[in-house]
Amino acid sequence: MPKPGSISGFAPISQMAYVPSDFDAAIAYWTEKMGVGPFFLFENIALDDMRYCGEPTDAHFTVAIAYWGDVQIELVKGENDAPAHYNGEYGVKDQLHHVLQFVDDFDASMHEVAAVGGKVVVSGGFGGGKVAYVDLGAGPGGLVEILQPGEGAAGLFEMIKSAGIDWDGSDPVRRLG
Repeated sequence: MPKPGSISGFAPISQMAYVPSDFDAAIAYWTEKMGVGPFFLFENIALDDMRYCGEPTDAHFTVAIAYWGDVQIELVKGENDAPAHYNGEYGVKDQLHHVLQFVDDFDASMHEVAAVGGKVVVSGGFGGGKVAYVDLGAGPGGLVEILQPGEGAAGLFEMIKSAGIDWDGSDPVRRLG
């Protein structure tokens, strides 16, 4: 049962995301020191109808995703200086940036975010799904990503997760076409 006045009932936290100062060094840290990998790159992402604090933005970013057991690790790299969740006021580096909750009903989830006084920092679409990065009061370093994945996303994430099972350290960074 979710705690009243909270978003705890949406879903468990599925991801820890970071915006490293040195993207390549962060991948090396996670793969070599933590044994997490392989990382799959989603390069030069531009969300559909991306908005920053309600205003259109043409931000582009790259993410590297791997799994540490059941937890997704995401590293984010901005590709331009357009307003986004990874720069400006919310652009904390080298610490936890945001966590992720996968949801089945994006609109209902966003209604609950509003009901608890959450601020939508970034919103848009990706791969047929809907995404928002919200500030529920923690400020920079405490964003929550709300994602209703598009069709096929579950299979893609399962492929990434499966690649990490018994991973031998080879081919630590893999590009997705």
